[in-house]
Amino acid sequence: MTMADGTVGQKIGAKIRSRRRHLHLTLQQLGEKSGVSYSYLSQVERDNASPTLGTLAQVAQALGVGVDYFIATPRPSDAVTRAASREKFAINGSSIQYERLGAEFPGTELSAFIIHVPPGFHSETVSHVGEEMIYVLDGALTQVVDSTAFHLTQGDSLHYRGTSPHSYCNDSPAPTRILWSGNLQLFHTPGAAAFSPPSPPTQPQPALQEQS
Repeated sequence: MTMADGTVGQKIGAKIRSRRRHLHLTLQQLGEKSGVSYSYLSQVERDNASPTLGTLAQVAQALGVGVDYFIATPRPSDAVTRAASREKFAINGSSIQYERLGAEFPGTELSAFIIHVPPGFHSETVSHVGEEMIYVLDGALTQVVDSTAFHLTQGDSLHYRGTSPHSYCNDSPAPTRILWSGNLQLFHTPGAAAFSPPSPPTQPQPALQEQS
């Protein structure tokens, strides 16, 4: 659905529940396969929690599909995305907005997004195979990696392993924009011709949850 501000909101709880039941999995079993806590999955299925793309990728991996099974995102036909025409999208109406930068082609391993982080936002804590890099375009962000907090402002960057438990928040009074890139393959459905499946995730820490 299209929201009032022009972004695309996604309700994914019913889709996750339907896919899980199709595979005859309980919530507990899905939690064990995905590394996402039972209680958090229950909230997501009821659309009471809005996972980040990384967490949704872990759930999708466990269900044998790509993230694009649950959300509709821009699919550029070539390697160019135009600033004026890139569509913003959100997950479950979350206050976090994404702009997809990467193109889709056989064998691609890199994903990249501009992420719009509103004031007061706190993400959940996750860990997964791969590596990530963030660059602050505007505003300020606190990125926590292995329990160490890094306070970043415009022009600062941070490169870290995805296997290190990490989360982020914007405790400033203004919106923040970050450029995120990593080798988490978010949109490639496992088994699709010429594409590799997403890397298997490891156990996330569900202490912090996204706040819409």
